[in-house]
Amino acid sequence: MDTSQLTRLVTAGVLLLALAAAAWFWPATSHTAEAQPVVAADPVGSAGVTVHVSGAVGAPGLVAVPHGSRVADAIAAAGGLLPTADVSVLNLAAPVGDGEQIRVGDASVASDQLQAGSPDDGRVHINTADATTLQLLPGVGPVLADRIIAYRDSDGPFTTVEDLLDVPGIGEGKLAALRDVVAIP
Repeated sequence: MDTSQLTRLVTAGVLLLALAAAAWFWPATSHTAEAQPVVAADPVGSAGVTVHVSGAVGAPGLVAVPHGSRVADAIAAAGGLLPTADVSVLNLAAPVGDGEQIRVGDASVASDQLQAGSPDDGRVHINTADATTLQLLPGVGPVLADRIIAYRDSDGPFTTVEDLLDVPGIGEGKLAALRDVVAIP
């Protein structure tokens, strides 16, 4: 065998070896990429928590905000406050939790609704407020308002803010959001 034949034979062997290596790794890489499931975008997973913001905001509805967000962040994500918004009963610095509802009052409506259940400082009197007024509180919707009233009717008036923890659906996070916006005698 002469040198040119040996060179061709070695070149052909190297080329075959390279093709075999490519064939070995190529399907595995291609197969792995195809085997990965396609997942729809998950705004909750990527953003952290989903919060329902209603009332006097630009775009009421569900908003996704990062973990550790505050009530003010959720309101901003819902299009910000309308000019008639009344946030006097909201703690804008309170942390929000997944599934929480934030109700932003409307100044033209809230003052009439709050008169019967609120002291002069704007807080909601938890022992006398009706369901509509209770729903102006952060994270309190119709169901939770009914639970607060039912608890109050069956167990008597609340004597401390911490008594709200006995109401099903109110945990430490929601209590923190309510602490500064409710009045207890």
